[in-house]
Amino acid sequence: MSRPEELRNNGVVKYVGEAPQEELATGERSTRNRVARSILDHGPSTAADIAQRVGLTQAAVRRHLDALVSDDVVEAREQRVYGARTRGRPAKVFALTDCGRDAFDQSYDKLAVDALRWIADTAGDEALVAFARARMAAQSDAYRAVIEAADPEARTEALAKALSADGYAATARSAPGAQQGEQLCQHHCPVAHVAEQFPQLCEAETEFFSSLLGTHVQRLATLAHGDGVCTTFVPRSSPTAPQTTHSASASTAGRNPA
Repeated sequence: MSRPEELRNNGVVKYVGEAPQEELATGERSTRNRVARSILDHGPSTAADIAQRVGLTQAAVRRHLDALVSDDVVEAREQRVYGARTRGRPAKVFALTDCGRDAFDQSYDKLAVDALRWIADTAGDEALVAFARARMAAQSDAYRAVIEAADPEARTEALAKALSADGYAATARSAPGAQQGEQLCQHHCPVAHVAEQFPQLCEAETEFFSSLLGTHVQRLATLAHGDGVCTTFVPRSSPTAPQTTHSASASTAGRNPA
């Protein structure tokens, strides 16, 4: 899920959804972050527990909880009771959803970087390249089915839609100027922070695109290298059989255009 505000490494939840201007001015977003953070730190909690921890009235906390539930950051559930159940309805508690938990920085990038560095140090760069290619190959069947179902002239667009479904916010458009082809643009990359240190991921992805589309492609820019968007040039040509060898299509992966 794409979010307009992404605050990393500061323990603040990323806000889901657009906020009206008056909400920003009154600090509603910051307070909502505190409510979500309180649940992260202490586990499923009642509105009364949260109100005591963050110093708000229960009515104010419930208003923020309603908004967080609406944004799929928090969910309400019955409080789990251990031992004999007392009379009356169980208290309602609020817990983070998977979406809400993912909104906090959980050091996944650091874990991935450490794992890839261990692979490179232990087994060499060849093993790292093999991992990157295997990662893309694991997704090949689903992507290839989408590509093969599309008309030849619409395959780049079909690939963009498949990438968007996986969180890459991809688009396809005609290449500017005299270039005869299309540009596949990825406006988001879930592994960009890892790819900054391991461009083999970008290179394997470019090879993957070349294989799927059956033509030589060229990576012009990447988010991992500091560009505003990952851009891959796809020449306009008749599709050929899927490539079985790794061509020079990834020669500029992870680099700015010359």
